[in-house]
Amino acid sequence: MKAIIITGLSGAGKTQAIDCLEDMGYYCIDNMPPALIKSFIDLTVSGKGIDKAAFVIDVRGGKLFEDLKEVLDEMKKDSIDYKILYLEASDRVLIRRYNESRRSHPLSEGGSVYSGLHKERDMLGVLRNEADFVIDTSNMKTAQLWTEIKHLMTSEESQKTFMINIMSFGYKRGTPLAGDMVFDTRFIPNPYYVKSLQSLTGNNIKVSKYVLRHEITQEFLIKALDMIDSLIPFYMKEGKYSLTVCIGCTGGHHRSVAVANEIDKRLRALGRRTTLEHRDL
Repeated sequence: MKAIIITGLSGAGKTQAIDCLEDMGYYCIDNMPPALIKSFIDLTVSGKGIDKAAFVIDVRGGKLFEDLKEVLDEMKKDSIDYKILYLEASDRVLIRRYNESRRSHPLSEGGSVYSGLHKERDMLGVLRNEADFVIDTSNMKTAQLWTEIKHLMTSEESQKTFMINIMSFGYKRGTPLAGDMVFDTRFIPNPYYVKSLQSLTGNNIKVSKYVLRHEITQEFLIKALDMIDSLIPFYMKEGKYSLTVCIGCTGGHHRSVAVANEIDKRLRALGRRTTLEHRDL
């Protein structure tokens, strides 16, 4: 199981961070007592279908927060894969955020946000030094924070987790709006004009053989697959963890279906995770 510990200064953006990770498929728990993390991970290992989780842990836990260092040492000893994401911002920005939200700092005395922040910085100093990622959100909007978190998290994950969605379609019914890459296969000889193949689809072995036997088809497949495979690291760097590849022909019945099937087959042979859809069949 992969675990992310989200911590840092109050008002620095931990809520936005956990929202982002939840969108990325993490099971998220806010204000988790540190002593319960190990129990939760042991529970998920017993087959609960959770392979990655994120926990927000900070000074709101009071005395419970003091257990965190001991818990992290135990997790490290047990070889549990975890990363610490630490969020911070300048005092000026944090005080402004508190004034806007009209909330009190969890460590403030007599309503003084400033004194609370300095206590919090002292308490979190050791944890900050051990953090894998430190993000200063002073000049960040929520969208920028999400982009940065996605970049950090996806760069940590294996490319094997990247999903490639392959879709065949017909141009006469419109280009799919969700396509990241769109390939036009109308340059390939059309099986529609072969009487024995006209009523069949690209899922039929006869149509598939007809489409794939042409030298231009094989050349296209080599170049298209090379492009898809070589660009995946760059998509991941930009925070994407899936790619939609659309293959089009005139009606979406013959050439695009056969080519989409072949691309799916070859990508799977390379160890890629794929989905396959024939929109217009």
